[in-house]
Amino acid sequence: MPKAIINNKEVIVEEGTTILDAAKKINIDIPTLCKHPDLDASAACGICVVKVKGSKKMLRACCTALEEGMNIITHDNELQKIRRTVIELILSNHPNDCLQCARNNNCELQKLAADFGIREFPFPQFLRDVPEDESTKTIDLVPSKCILCGRCVQVCQDLQDVWALSFIERGHKTRISAAGDINLSESPCIRCGQCSAHCPTGAIAEHDQTEDVWRALYNEKKYCMVQIAPAVRVAIGEAFNLPIGANLTGKIYSALRRLGFNAVFDTSFGADVTVMEEATEFVERFVHKKGKLPLITTCCPSWVDFMEKFYPDMIDNFSSSKSPHEMLGVLAKTYFAQKNKIDPKDMYMVSIMPCTSKKYEISRSNQMYASGYQDVDTSLTTRELARMIKQAGIDFANLEEEKADNILGDYTGAGVIFGATGGVMEAALRTAYFLITGKNFKEVKYNDVRGLEGVKETVVNIAGEKVRIAIAHGMGNVEAVLNKIRQALAEGKKPPYDFIEVMACPGGCIGGGGQPYGVTDQLRIARASGLYSDDDKKEIHFSHDNPYIKQLYDSFLGKPSGEKAKKLLHTRYVPRPLYKK
Repeated sequence: MPKAIINNKEVIVEEGTTILDAAKKINIDIPTLCKHPDLDASAACGICVVKVKGSKKMLRACCTALEEGMNIITHDNELQKIRRTVIELILSNHPNDCLQCARNNNCELQKLAADFGIREFPFPQFLRDVPEDESTKTIDLVPSKCILCGRCVQVCQDLQDVWALSFIERGHKTRISAAGDINLSESPCIRCGQCSAHCPTGAIAEHDQTEDVWRALYNEKKYCMVQIAPAVRVAIGEAFNLPIGANLTGKIYSALRRLGFNAVFDTSFGADVTVMEEATEFVERFVHKKGKLPLITTCCPSWVDFMEKFYPDMIDNFSSSKSPHEMLGVLAKTYFAQKNKIDPKDMYMVSIMPCTSKKYEISRSNQMYASGYQDVDTSLTTRELARMIKQAGIDFANLEEEKADNILGDYTGAGVIFGATGGVMEAALRTAYFLITGKNFKEVKYNDVRGLEGVKETVVNIAGEKVRIAIAHGMGNVEAVLNKIRQALAEGKKPPYDFIEVMACPGGCIGGGGQPYGVTDQLRIARASGLYSDDDKKEIHFSHDNPYIKQLYDSFLGKPSGEKAKKLLHTRYVPRPLYKK
């Protein structure tokens, strides 16, 4: 526990703590652009330099560990001038088009420039003439706005293990690009958007589709429907300076009606349907030996994209159940349309997701047109919805709470916890237990599958049978789990797991690539807590006990995994090349 002095204040921290983090402990903010709490320090920007008395060197606080006896100065006239000059140099290579930028008013570089009162460009501007890349139609690359902090590269390569992004060329020509300088759509990119979530500027952002939705809302011939994912309700408040993790479900319903949507649904209901299908699929494989084990969940389209590219040999292990918003999309244009005598060709479904890859998922295969039309027409991120609410002049914080349209909106506690890592597994186990034993599990919570540990393993006893479970979140953690299966099969042994949940983003959907910027583990914990609190408050915790789910199957779908359910609610997967030719 080294003890040191920072700006005449004593601080004691654990060994290995950086000067940057030690300063935060005593409420001293050292500015930085390249450092993010999720990532290792790269020391790329140089803004966080500090002085140590007795040394002529200036140290970068983000990557220098505090040592016993250090006497550190974080702010003085010389340091302020150095930081100001560094920011001015960065700005000399940065476009001056903040008003047209996706990160306007929410940009770390813009904030620093404002904090330092920079009003002029003392250095001649040298802007890189590099084309934008909108090829994925999910995330857009604007390399001219890149400050070369390296966050996106580190996220893509180290955190996500995808290796779609890299630095290209050298010196003043250095820029960010898809590896090999190809289009991002031709790369291994899985569209998770973690690069955009960690980018400090507008160099990487979600592909904005709000204008498409506005056009539909203003089209009197369109019957506009909308659904919100579980994770959206506990994150959108951050865009309106509301408490982190606050459950704002009722306010979101109200805002969506004010935007002009004819019907407001909740993707948590779709999650209840997914539980019915996925739990049934697991029981068929685990109890009746119909299909390969382990069964691997497929609610995350980035994970599906990754699997088809990197692990096509495991396609038979994948659940064929669609993700919740796709299930709700097809049910809206069939079940809901029939009940309300609406022609599905006039219906327009919008999904509000914490995710950028949902923009890709809605058209990924012909199974996403099971209603006879595109089941989900447009997918917006949490960030896009927040912008629409502000554009419409809605005082979100003071809205009265409303309810969703019940026929596809009333959900259980199992449906809402889908937004946190482990939530899909927990919800599916609650119903799988019932399908096997005929009774509900007495203890609703499966605490062993909760939390932010990268890989969680546990065993659940169901009717005397041990169900071996693994949960992985953040693509960098997935390989270890899947390689255990490959190794066991190669040695002729039984795979070490029966049921696996995978989420591409750290923390699951609460940390999705389309959520409000600035995510950290502290925020992920608060957001997850909001979802688990919603589960605790619900009267019904089991998807199979949802009366609207029972009505859906009794009057329309038949039985879970039956002929009609298979046609509407399930999909197929195909091996795909890592790089497009």
